[in-house]
Amino acid sequence: MQLGINLGYWGAGMDGDNLAVAQEADRLGYAVCWAAEAYGSDAATVLTWVAAQTERIDVGSAIFQIPARQPAMTAMTAATLDSLSGGRFRLGLGVSGPQVSEGWYGVKFDKPLARTREYVEIVRKAMTRERLSYDGEHWTLPLPGGPGKPLKLTVHPEREHIPLYIAAIGPKNLEQTGEIADGALLIFPSAEHLEDTAVRHLRAGREKAGKTIEGFDIVPTLPLALGEDKDVEKLADTFRPYTALYVGGMGSRQQNFYNKQARRMGFEEAATEIQDKYLAGDKDGAAAAIPHDLIDKTTLLGSVDRIADRMKEYAAAGVTTLTLAPAGWTLDERIAALRAGTEALERAGLA
Repeated sequence: MQLGINLGYWGAGMDGDNLAVAQEADRLGYAVCWAAEAYGSDAATVLTWVAAQTERIDVGSAIFQIPARQPAMTAMTAATLDSLSGGRFRLGLGVSGPQVSEGWYGVKFDKPLARTREYVEIVRKAMTRERLSYDGEHWTLPLPGGPGKPLKLTVHPEREHIPLYIAAIGPKNLEQTGEIADGALLIFPSAEHLEDTAVRHLRAGREKAGKTIEGFDIVPTLPLALGEDKDVEKLADTFRPYTALYVGGMGSRQQNFYNKQARRMGFEEAATEIQDKYLAGDKDGAAAAIPHDLIDKTTLLGSVDRIADRMKEYAAAGVTTLTLAPAGWTLDERIAALRAGTEALERAGLA
């Protein structure tokens, strides 16, 4: 199992620290550095900045938002980043959510699975450097009856095949991801529930495509807080606002993928209470309503040995790249957590 690092969103006041974290991850042998985007910093600029100041670590979008870019533009960006980084780019895609898609980009959040499938097909076709034409429900290239003509990408990517990942959480999205992508980006993953909530659906998609799960990259992101085992509950409290935001407030009452995930893990009553309080404006109450077990199952907390034991569980559940989001108020604390990740991987016998 490999390790990755997730820098999250740029512009949160720790930008210089984020670059130092990425450089330390590069030095320590982490496999990939991911950057996210929502409606603040864009991931492409951040990844270019990181790639220019690192040597070996891959850089990956987690995610490029599908409603933010036409698929041909995403192919251009991926090819350019792969070329500039010397073949170190990983393309992660996702549909985002209805609030961002419709409120920020003005793109209707409908038929996300069909839209994702077409988007991936166009991106892959463009990156083969064939002349691009496509006739789908959501995209038609070139537009009929106009001056447009099939064009081909002029940039030569460093590699013939750039790894493509999809952020997926629901069963149908996971199955399609297994079918059409090279890897899956997961959030709020519990090792105990991973087979039922994710891997079996990915496996079904691979089988539909005539493939096995072997070689498919399963990539959950886990917050990590280093400390003594006796302080695990206190460490868990660090992530209460984060968990409350996703389970309670990310999306609408009808469309909150993370709330549904918590329910699939057996936290039905808590998921309802967290969402009710968060949507009513009681963010502190929502955070307080989160069961400790929900946080502990979806993070890495405690000593290096405890984290190593959890890493073994994730590896046994099928994880191939474990992405860490190290917590800390200072750069030194985040670097210590980063180093603990590599030490835990070695103690677990997974390095």
